[in-house]
Amino acid sequence: MRRRGFIGLLGGMAAASAFPARAQQAGKPVIGFLSTRSQQDATHHTAAFIAGLAQGGFVDGQNLAIQYRWAGGQYQNLPTFAAELVGLRVAAIAAGGDPAAVAAKGATSSIPVVFLIGDDPVRLGLVASFNRPGGNATGVSLISNALGAKRLELLCGLLPGDVPVGLLLNPNSPNAAAHAKEVEIAAQTLGRKLLVLRASTEADIQSGFAALSQQSVRALVVHNDPFFDIRRDLFVALSASQGIAAIFHIREFPAAGGLMSYGPSLAGSYRDLGLQTSRVLQGASPSELPVVQPTKFELIINLRTARALGLTVSPSLLATADDVIE
Repeated sequence: MRRRGFIGLLGGMAAASAFPARAQQAGKPVIGFLSTRSQQDATHHTAAFIAGLAQGGFVDGQNLAIQYRWAGGQYQNLPTFAAELVGLRVAAIAAGGDPAAVAAKGATSSIPVVFLIGDDPVRLGLVASFNRPGGNATGVSLISNALGAKRLELLCGLLPGDVPVGLLLNPNSPNAAAHAKEVEIAAQTLGRKLLVLRASTEADIQSGFAALSQQSVRALVVHNDPFFDIRRDLFVALSASQGIAAIFHIREFPAAGGLMSYGPSLAGSYRDLGLQTSRVLQGASPSELPVVQPTKFELIINLRTARALGLTVSPSLLATADDVIE
C-alpha cells in the first residue's frame, strides 16, 4: 500500500468514533482470528485469509499483527477465547465458523466482528439484514446450511428408488435445528425415509455409522460443521468400511477420498473474509458493510470412491460436476 494511502487509512481509523482505540504493536493494528478449527486443519484456509488481507493492503508482520485462537472443534472454549481477544482490545475479530461468530458477537458490542459462517447471519442474530447489518458485525455467509436439500437431491439422484437416507448433525452447532428442518422437508418431497442422527464426539460419529449399517441405510448427508470437517479422514474411513455413500459440503472431503460434495469454495470464502476484514481496518463501518454471499457452488465427485462403493455415476451427473476425481 502507498505511504500516503496508509497514513490516510490510519487517520480514518482514528476518526471512527463508533469504536474505541484498539491494540497496536509497534504502530501496527492487531486483529484477532477466532477459529472453530485446529491450526493444523486450517493451514490452507488461513493462508487464503491472509491472502485476502494482503489483497486489501494488510500484510501480517509488516503493517498488521494477528492474535490466533484455535478451538479445535471444542466449541465450549470459544467464549473464553473471544473474551481474551476483547481483553487485548484488538482492532477487529475475524471469526471462522458459526459457533466462533456467535461467541465473538456475544463477547463485544463495540469491537468489529467479521465472520465466516455457513448459516443465515440474520437467523443467528449476528446482523439485522444482509445489506445493512446494523451493528458491529458483518462478514461472509456461505448459506451452506440452505444447501442441505440440494445435497440430498444429488445423493438421491445417485441412489435412485426408495433407498433410505441418513442425516448426521452436530447438536452443538447453532445451525443444527435449521439444517435438520431443511433436509427433513426435502426428504418428504422426494419421498425418502430419513434417519436423523446426532454426534458431538468421535465415538458418536462411529456409533452413528454403526446405526446406519444396522438399519441398512446406505446413503448419508453430513451436516456442514467444522467439528466434522476436522475429522474428515474418519468420515472417509467409516464410509468406506461401512459401504455408505456420503455427501459433504466442501471439496476437502472428496479430495480426501469421500464420495462427493456440493457447496461454495471454503478457501475462496476465507479469502473473502480477509478482504472484508481489510475493509473494516480501512475504516468501513460493519453496520453498513453488506454481508458477502457466494455466487458459485461446486459439485465435486470422486469417481474412484463411487466405483469402490459399487455406484454408477450417470453421464448427466458427471456433466454437471465442476471437478471429477479419477
